[in-house]
Amino acid sequence: MSLLATTPVEKMSGPYARRWWALLVLCLSLLIVVMANTSLIVAAPDMTADLGLSSSDLQWVIDGYTVPYAALMLVLGAIGDKYSRRGALVAGLVIFAGGSVMGSLVHETGLVVAARAIMGVGAAVVMPATLSLLVAVFPKGERARAITAWTATSGLAIAVGPLVAGRLLEDHAWGSTFLVNVPIAVLAVAGALILVPPSKAAGMGRIDYVGGLLSIVSVGSLVYATIEGPHFGWGAGPVVAAVVAGVGLVAFVAWELRHLHPMLDVRRFLLRPFSGSMLAVLFFFFGTYGAIYYATQFLQFVLGYGALETGVRLLPLAGAVFVGAAATGRLTPRLGVKAMVGSGMAIGTVGVFLLVLIDQGSTYADFLAPMLLLGLAIGLSVSPATDTIMGSFPESELGVGGGANDTALELGGSLGIAVLGSLLGTSYRDELSGLVGDRLPAAALDTAQDSVGGGLAVAERLATNPAAGPEQAQALADAVNKAFAHGVSTTSLVGGIIMAAGTALVLAVLPGRRSRRAAEAESEQDTTREPDAELSRSRD
Repeated sequence: MSLLATTPVEKMSGPYARRWWALLVLCLSLLIVVMANTSLIVAAPDMTADLGLSSSDLQWVIDGYTVPYAALMLVLGAIGDKYSRRGALVAGLVIFAGGSVMGSLVHETGLVVAARAIMGVGAAVVMPATLSLLVAVFPKGERARAITAWTATSGLAIAVGPLVAGRLLEDHAWGSTFLVNVPIAVLAVAGALILVPPSKAAGMGRIDYVGGLLSIVSVGSLVYATIEGPHFGWGAGPVVAAVVAGVGLVAFVAWELRHLHPMLDVRRFLLRPFSGSMLAVLFFFFGTYGAIYYATQFLQFVLGYGALETGVRLLPLAGAVFVGAAATGRLTPRLGVKAMVGSGMAIGTVGVFLLVLIDQGSTYADFLAPMLLLGLAIGLSVSPATDTIMGSFPESELGVGGGANDTALELGGSLGIAVLGSLLGTSYRDELSGLVGDRLPAAALDTAQDSVGGGLAVAERLATNPAAGPEQAQALADAVNKAFAHGVSTTSLVGGIIMAAGTALVLAVLPGRRSRRAAEAESEQDTTREPDAELSRSRD
């Protein structure tokens, strides 16, 4: 018997015997690509100090990963479908590990951003491959449970990333947070070859590369504009990118409607289960990623927790994800997707709204309930939404389905961090200016307004300045903490309102259980329609 898994899924007469071990490999692969984002949250202060990063530099160190990650998933998922889903997984892990090694060795801002971009390309291959392999390997009756485990892994990574990075930063430089990905990637590659069977789409036609290029241009430009505009002003670059994204989206839809074998059949958005679930993933990660992003900053800068201490304090969120995942596995078959997705989004909305109560005197206890609610919401709602999205695609397009789901997830998270982060920065600057604007030199005020970390650094310098002294330093530190708490409260109000509106929209779009069965029957007919009929429909 060969050590390697060599029999393709398509040639198996029954369910793959080692599918749960294969799921472990897929979840491990998913874990490191999500951790690559969350671990950087606690490593950012060390990187800023060592590399002398400006606010713009730090933003692109973070988002150099996000742009290729979001833009390429749809196309790379299709390529994996056609040639080899397992091959795509292995190739993505190798690219990801190579970028991680580069990131651990370089000490120039531009090279760190380049390393993050390489990791983002690898993640864009890995992420849809994990979902498409999961759906291909598991029979329909077990698929929901497997997707629940996949979702729980995403939630676990949100907490494990800062925890692992925090522990490494206790004794090592920030480069270690890159290097830790390498042995995990090597283990995942070995596990993929031994435990994950080969799989590819049967009878798949030529890849729609024109549609793929249009999707890359549209999503990439949108993510760039979303990152650059809110943070650094709507100059020529972000405005042009936004226009390109809009024109590219229109061109993409027009092309896909006319193509015989489109990259993504945009008519699926007329199916309420699919479109409602895509909206749910988008809105949900908009609110949760944004809230976790600024809550973590409050723990580090205002409450003064170190990297490891911050990671430990995010663990309740991961525990709540597992509780929610266990509950959704039991409740979704009884209550339906709409009830679970809607209730999860409502709980997440409450969690964001609770952060409105944050003020200068808040402690970790004030963040515990919001984090528990956000974790519970992830566990309850993301799994049934993802299961619905993947169930909307035929076997030949599982990679595209995974790419569509993951694009919605990453786009929502990017929008949340960019839009809510920009609102937080604006609110913080305005409040700080009102508190100390007339008592600081212009240059010191500009530095203090740039970020909460910059404000506290200015306060430290004042403490050693004979002309100022400890009292003025403490007064500035108090003002910085108060302004940042005000920013968190204001931003959470806006984020909660957006989440509430998104929840209402999702509930309006998602069908009830009876309507859902009719929609699924229509989707089933669509996926089995002959190519000639499909062409005829596209020409009508």
